[in-house]
Amino acid sequence: MSRRTELTFCRICEATCGLRATVEGSQVVDIEPDRDHVVTKGYSCIKGLRYHEIHHSPDRLRVPLKRVGDRFEEVSWDQALEEIGAKVRQLVKEHGGDSVSAYLGNPISFSLLPPVLIAAFLQGLGSRNLFQTGSQDCNNKFAAAERLYGFPFIQPFADIDRSECLIIIGSNPAVSRSSFMQLPDPVRRLRAIEGRGGRVFNVNPRRTETAKQLGTQVFIRPDTDIYFLLSFLHEVLSRDAIAHERVSRHMKGLESLRTVAAAWPPERSAEVTGVSPETLRSMVEAYLAADGAAIFLSTGVNQGSHGTLAFWIQETINAVTGNLDRLGGTIVGHGFIEDFPKHARRGGHTMRKDLSRIGQLPSVADTFPAGLMADEILTAGEGQVRALFCLSGNPLLTVPNSNGRLEKALRALELLVVIDIFRNETANHAHYILPGSSALQRPDLPFVFQSLMGVQPVPYVQFTEALVPLDGEQRDETMILLQLARACGSRLFGSRVANGVLRAWGSLGRVPGIGRRVGLTPERFLALMARAFRVGSLADLRREPHGRLLEPHQGNDFLGRRVVTDDGLVDLAPAEFVAASAELEAAFEAERAQRGKLKLISKRETHSHNSWMHNFPRFVDGKRSTNYLYMNPEDGGRVGVESGAMVEVRSSVASVRLPVQLTDEMMVGAVALPHGWGHQAADGLSVASRTTGVNVNLLAADGPEELEYFSGMAKLNGIWVEVVAV
Repeated sequence: MSRRTELTFCRICEATCGLRATVEGSQVVDIEPDRDHVVTKGYSCIKGLRYHEIHHSPDRLRVPLKRVGDRFEEVSWDQALEEIGAKVRQLVKEHGGDSVSAYLGNPISFSLLPPVLIAAFLQGLGSRNLFQTGSQDCNNKFAAAERLYGFPFIQPFADIDRSECLIIIGSNPAVSRSSFMQLPDPVRRLRAIEGRGGRVFNVNPRRTETAKQLGTQVFIRPDTDIYFLLSFLHEVLSRDAIAHERVSRHMKGLESLRTVAAAWPPERSAEVTGVSPETLRSMVEAYLAADGAAIFLSTGVNQGSHGTLAFWIQETINAVTGNLDRLGGTIVGHGFIEDFPKHARRGGHTMRKDLSRIGQLPSVADTFPAGLMADEILTAGEGQVRALFCLSGNPLLTVPNSNGRLEKALRALELLVVIDIFRNETANHAHYILPGSSALQRPDLPFVFQSLMGVQPVPYVQFTEALVPLDGEQRDETMILLQLARACGSRLFGSRVANGVLRAWGSLGRVPGIGRRVGLTPERFLALMARAFRVGSLADLRREPHGRLLEPHQGNDFLGRRVVTDDGLVDLAPAEFVAASAELEAAFEAERAQRGKLKLISKRETHSHNSWMHNFPRFVDGKRSTNYLYMNPEDGGRVGVESGAMVEVRSSVASVRLPVQLTDEMMVGAVALPHGWGHQAADGLSVASRTTGVNVNLLAADGPEELEYFSGMAKLNGIWVEVVAV
């Protein structure tokens, strides 16, 4: 059988590294980096290079399944769609559109079409109840950006390749490849900052894989980042290190911001952060002395108690010092659609102002917090969720307190439909499981964040074909969602035009100018998107299989031009945030009172990604068959344990047992537990179910009173815990 080489790109994370796949018949037999890729230039992580082995797992779903009693039986697509459609139509008729909900997970979020269509599907039913992983890791940035810049998807990112000072807080790019920024080959690019005489600081409760290779380590007590940032701002303002002309022309609220920062000199924040005033001031000096600097925070901060306020203060520091909208500082990308934020804001897209039924929390980017799913399902009344479509997600592991109330809630649903490539823990509770495609079976363009937000230090575009065909009765998620919309009576986006396109697809129509009957396929959808994005035709993109570079960033093209607040000014002091900052005093005192108590953080692992990569034998062999609690030896001595001993970790919600690893990579008073584990009940995952790791999210609380108000995010970092020897 002849072999061929195909070029594609990875869709596991934002880095979207270029790949070269060796294909033999319908099998991908090898993947290696694409050394000629216009940006990634031969870089890829181990996860992308082994993706074909995950794709070819014998556990892949290949036919639709229906729950019959306590078992699953194979059914036809026609039967599954007809029965699902009938149930949804009944629920909408009897209880309204909000009775139907959806959960959008990873890794499908890093493809272009399915995330768009799942929102369109719900909107067409009249439902507001879309839940997604953002309320576990990033909604704080959307909530803050809407208030500062006028639109949630305006996300400035560090101009890494020109920066002279980068302060990384709560992020580990060497493993995560960053977030809200396309950063392949992160270590090389961060080292280059030091190579040109710049500085990199890693502010984190542990010495990360990034910090081991470059930069200056600054230990900080978990979930105290807001106080560090306020003291940093305090120092900037006390030195009058402000770009006055820029601020006066393009921003408002500086005096209110001064009032917020005035109460937080470095000596005060040091009481809870553990960052000495001298260390903080030296970082401020390096930041201000640099010709282009940026503070960049990510998941470790996002998932704390004050993620939205922390991102707000970060952005104001970058803004008032003149580093926002300048090369070497932070850049606001254009994306593929010119003036997308302006047009989307005008149309109200991702700008809903409604509140959740339970807890009255605001929607963020037109989604509600996943931490409310259990309440929304279990609480009777108008708008109660009775059906859930779960697309490429596993909320039973990833949502806080999941094995408690959420498991009960999933069992209470009248309809649970899971669309996935494996039968995971959540799918075990489904009424119907529909077999989707892997990334190797889908044509694609860069995912929504790159297309619409432009979070690319080096802008480019690339198209990939589907490398191998669908197996058995698997279907592309784009087509599954279109078929579900038709079966359920969903008018996509609530639009007559979109609904007409759907009907045309269903009956196969004659295309004007072509003169032959064709069906609407994912590839034709992408062709329309490429035209809308003004990146040319798919034929054009096929001629540049390693990607096409786009216009480089110029800087100085955001302020005064693309800020979409009502008055066109960056709001440095949104009234809601200023009011919320007053509540930090009480939280500060609580931190001071419990300085001696251990605090738990999460952790990413090189051979893992969220909850869906533990079914690959090579990634979980030997000592990697479980997760560990990482603890400083000094703390281990107090608990009375050595590496390898079993410990019990107790929070106010639950407890878990697992082995401990003592390491000086952890600061004293902080412990780390990798997330995404706990697959013992997943009998559809023959490898993962034999691992012994535990689910860290069991230790986190759900429910409206436990979520951060502005973002609806659960507190997954900085949890107070007790660790005892077993």
